[in-house]
Amino acid sequence: MFRYNVRGENIEVTEAIRDYVEKKVGKLERYFNDVPEATAHVNLKVYTEKTAKVEVTIPLPFLVLRAEETSPDLYASIDLVVDKLERQIRKFKTKINRKSRETALVPPTDGDLFTSESNDEETIGSDLDIVRTKRLSLKPMDSEEAVLQMNMLGHNFFIFEDAETNGTSIVYRRKDGKYGLIETD
Repeated sequence: MFRYNVRGENIEVTEAIRDYVEKKVGKLERYFNDVPEATAHVNLKVYTEKTAKVEVTIPLPFLVLRAEETSPDLYASIDLVVDKLERQIRKFKTKINRKSRETALVPPTDGDLFTSESNDEETIGSDLDIVRTKRLSLKPMDSEEAVLQMNMLGHNFFIFEDAETNGTSIVYRRKDGKYGLIETD
């Protein structure tokens, strides 16, 4: 079952808003056989130009779900974000099922395949201007799975442990829209 951390910027998070968020984001639990213990981080922002932005991040052991949406209506933004998250989950499950059929393996149920970001730490000013430190646990995967994870996170690069070479590798999105791979020795 998901736990919820709902924060508001320039808006008071009322009980009605909290209930709506929990009801909508809670629908994602139906996509999991065993609902993982995870915290859904929801940020609600209201801007002076009468738009509302909703950001949802759900770090899971095998996947990080993240989406954001901006629209004139807060409740519509929540609906749109949940739709995006559902598409991400369906894409992930389709990918895993297709890959398991190709390799005749059982789809993974534990967190051994995907990187999970954890322990974000804000640093308090330094001469090097490092404003954020992220620690990650590199999980073995192939480059195709790393590209999928990178796209789900909405990032331009992704660091992973190559399952074949056991070395650290990086996939990245090139300016031409294709992908590149950097392998270490």
